Amino acid sequence: MKNRRTFLKTACKPIVLAALGIPLIEACSTEEDLSETINSTNDSSQQSNTNTELKIDLDDDRFKNLKEISGWVNHTSENILLVRISDEEIRVFDNSCPHQGARDQWSFDGSNFTCSRHGNSYSASCSGSLKCYDASLEGNILTVDLT
Repeated sequence: MKNRRTFLKTACKPIVLAALGIPLIEACSTEEDLSETINSTNDSSQQSNTNTELKIDLDDDRFKNLKEISGWVNHTSENILLVRISDEEIRVFDNSCPHQGARDQWSFDGSNFTCSRHGNSYSASCSGSLKCYDASLEGNILTVDLT
């Protein structure tokens, strides 16, 4: 019995930390902790994108939520989150969660996007961890530069 306890005391900690340590640390990390990693990940993934400009007609029914300020859309076919900031501005973000890459489980509270996969929250400002794309609005056409 004593040998078993000794074994469990010495072997269990490293095994548990090896199995759970990194995901546990990532789940508890903050937006600021992830920004450096995300920038390098997003840079490499965007280089392979051959279509660098996206035009969106806001009259399309899929984007009706963007008619109102604070309205937002998770446009999964293009892997982007869109949020109406003002009459003249719509911000566009990569919809890949910096935590573990989920793309389809977002909510928005008016100032932060929350990935419901693990509850991580990210600012809707272009200085947060979500990659922000340049976008311009002319009439009802939103042009997004995906580089």
